[in-house]
Amino acid sequence: MFRIKILRSTVSRSHPQTFSRTSSSLLSTWYSPESISPPPQADENDDPILVKLSVAIRDSYRDPSLELSPFTLSLSIRNLLPSLSSRHVLDLINRNPLSLPHHSIFAFFKFISSQPGFRFTVDSYFAMARFLAVHKMFDEAQSLIALVVSRKGKNSASSVFVSVLETRGSDFLVDALMIAYTNAGFVPDAIQCFRLSRKHKFTVPIRGCGSLLDRMMKVNPNETVWGFYMEILDAGYPSNVYVFNILMNKFCKECKMCDAQKVFDEITKRGLRPSVVSFNILINGYCKAGNLDEGFRVKERMEKGGTRADVFTYSALINALCKENKMDGAHGLFDEMCERGLIPNDVVFTTLIHGHSRNGRIDLMKESYQKMLSRGLQPDIVLYNTLVNGFCKNGDLVAARNVVDGMIHRGLRPDKVTYTTLIDGFCRGGDVDAALEIRKKMDQNGIELDRVGFSVLICGMCKEGRAVDAERGLREMLRAGMKPDDVIYTMMMDAFCKKGDVQTGFRLLKQMQRDGHVPSVVTYNVLLNGLCKLGQMKNADVLLDAMLNIGVVPDDITFNILLEGHHRHANSSKHYIPKPEIGTVADLASYKSLVSELYRASKEHRNR
Repeated sequence: MFRIKILRSTVSRSHPQTFSRTSSSLLSTWYSPESISPPPQADENDDPILVKLSVAIRDSYRDPSLELSPFTLSLSIRNLLPSLSSRHVLDLINRNPLSLPHHSIFAFFKFISSQPGFRFTVDSYFAMARFLAVHKMFDEAQSLIALVVSRKGKNSASSVFVSVLETRGSDFLVDALMIAYTNAGFVPDAIQCFRLSRKHKFTVPIRGCGSLLDRMMKVNPNETVWGFYMEILDAGYPSNVYVFNILMNKFCKECKMCDAQKVFDEITKRGLRPSVVSFNILINGYCKAGNLDEGFRVKERMEKGGTRADVFTYSALINALCKENKMDGAHGLFDEMCERGLIPNDVVFTTLIHGHSRNGRIDLMKESYQKMLSRGLQPDIVLYNTLVNGFCKNGDLVAARNVVDGMIHRGLRPDKVTYTTLIDGFCRGGDVDAALEIRKKMDQNGIELDRVGFSVLICGMCKEGRAVDAERGLREMLRAGMKPDDVIYTMMMDAFCKKGDVQTGFRLLKQMQRDGHVPSVVTYNVLLNGLCKLGQMKNADVLLDAMLNIGVVPDDITFNILLEGHHRHANSSKHYIPKPEIGTVADLASYKSLVSELYRASKEHRNR
């Protein structure tokens, strides 16, 4: 049984730029009473029960603002209830023989729907919705149709649309039905409603199509949306550049530039003029797809057509040039922008500064930074971090610290990226103690070291031979719930092996394997080198066999580490054993042959 729960919701379109209709008063400009044909008038052959019901409603309904109590207390209504069917209510809506106020008929509709054992048909709901629409009660009508959709569920559009036709469906009902299916998330049903409306010669459901298009673009604007948009445009739906831009932008983000270009070309085919946003979306898409030449061609087409490039146009192209390390071209475009009277924003400057930083042109990086300040633009945390990174990579750690001090002076707090960049810079410079001091400042400011920070710090300590400190950092990293990667484990093994502590190296190997890592040939080479330096050649050969057994393929470095070890420890005497002139060894057979030659030479030397 359907029970009415009238939702006082506003029927609206959520499109940001077009077809914004938000109130029933505005909806009335879309659906005037004249556009929804009035129901047939009463005649002398009306059902007596219908007449009695009309009289009872008229006598019992006092105030439209009251609740349902007038009908509950009415003896006439209560006496009629056993005789009433949905057919009588439908006749009341369609005929209204006593010309009752529409508020009183709707109040009775809600009252009767709440009575136990009374069942409405779908036709009744559509008839009531149509009646309400005639009287400009659009919100209430939409709520009734939403109730039908919620009860019928998915894949019900075909059967429900039959009721629209049987109740002399109006354009409003088609629109409202599409909106109801869209709001319920039943997109295929909403599309089916549109196609059925075209089949039965309704006018294009503008609100319904707009609501559905909005929903489809928000959820997943793809080829399906593009096809649907073309379908409704061909049916007469008003074209709009904003919608084309959204679809084009989605295709650009997915690097589907052929589809994006088709959307762009369709704008002019539909008699519209692409906006500067349209051109910028396409230019940015080509730039991000690595097709810089096409991006410049679109810019040329844009300017020939009379659309002026704006700061975003230049920003996209400058960014692409910087990523391709074409800094001269980026500066040329920057100068062109300024000559045309466009004021570069902080994004443009940050792009240039980042490009110079990445290319190691610290002089140009500082020059661009000073230009930015001279224009009154204030750097943000991203730009400061770019400057810190540039100075750190150039080894100018004093300048990097000064940038951080200036950032703090301007009221900006260094973030995790700032601190991690400084830690990396000092570790690269061999000043691990300074890096650890920065780590302390992070802790004091409530910023936790992340996986990247731990990796930088541990690797820095390993490079400086501080294997014990590195292992302490590893334990801390594990306690924080972060798993080290292969590089960290391998560097720590190398640090311990270089100190002659191969045993700890093998312990780390086991831990690495327990954590789910598969050691590479680089990891095994580190351990083999440690064994060879200690003269443990038998253990080294055993490890080589273990590598081969688990499918790790040795490289030329592996064989030459082992060959060097065998050469150095071919015998226990202090006499020099000549090493064969071999260059590099690239396979197991060559390695075994050369080892045999070394030991044969060693044996001959001992027998002399």
